[in-house]
Amino acid sequence: MDIILLERVEKLGGIGDVVSVKDGYARNYLLPNKKALRANDANRKVFEANRERLEHENANRRVDAEKLGEKIAGAEIVLIRSSSNSGQLYGSVNVRDIVAGLADQGHHIDKRQVVMGSPIKTIGMFDVTVSLHPEVQVTVKANVARSPDEANQQAQGIDVIAAMFEEDTAPTAFIEAIDPTLEPGEIPADLIADAAASEDDDAA
Repeated sequence: MDIILLERVEKLGGIGDVVSVKDGYARNYLLPNKKALRANDANRKVFEANRERLEHENANRRVDAEKLGEKIAGAEIVLIRSSSNSGQLYGSVNVRDIVAGLADQGHHIDKRQVVMGSPIKTIGMFDVTVSLHPEVQVTVKANVARSPDEANQQAQGIDVIAAMFEEDTAPTAFIEAIDPTLEPGEIPADLIADAAASEDDDAA
C-alpha cells in the first residue's frame, strides 16, 4: 500500500514522503495511529493544505521531547529480582517494569515509547532505548540485581555473574607443597620423623 507519512517513521521516511509498505503494517499501525494517510489524490491535497501546520506541530513536539530527554537520558533504574546461581532470572524484566521504574523517579512515559527487542532474563546492566519522538531517542540503564548491594557493585562496573563464577570455581582443598629435591616415591624426612614421634606417643 502507498501511504503519505504525517511524521518521521524510522526506516521509512519523513513528513510528506510517499512510501510503499505492507498492507497489514499500514492498516494495523500507521493509519490508526495517524502516522500516515493513504496515498490518493484527495489525501495528497489534504496533506499539502495542512503541511505547514503539521510541520509546525511536529517541531513543537520535538522540542518538548528534547527537553524531557535531557531529564531522562542516563537515568538508572534498579530492579531487584530473584535469580539462579548462574544469574538467570526467575521470570523477566519487561516494558512495564521499565515504565514503572522511571515513574518512581518522576519520569512519566508511555509504554509504547520503550524500545526493547526482548525481555531481560539475566541479572546485569542493560541499555534500554526510550523513543520520546520519532527524532528524539534517549538511553536509560536497567540495573537488574538480586540485592541492593549487588546493584551497587554493578553500578561500579563489577560483573557480578563473573564474580560468582570465580567464587564457585576457586580451589578450596588444601594442596600440599611438593619438595623438588625428592626422588619419585621418596617420603620426606619430616613426615618420617612425625610418624615416629606419633608411634612413641602411642607406646607411652
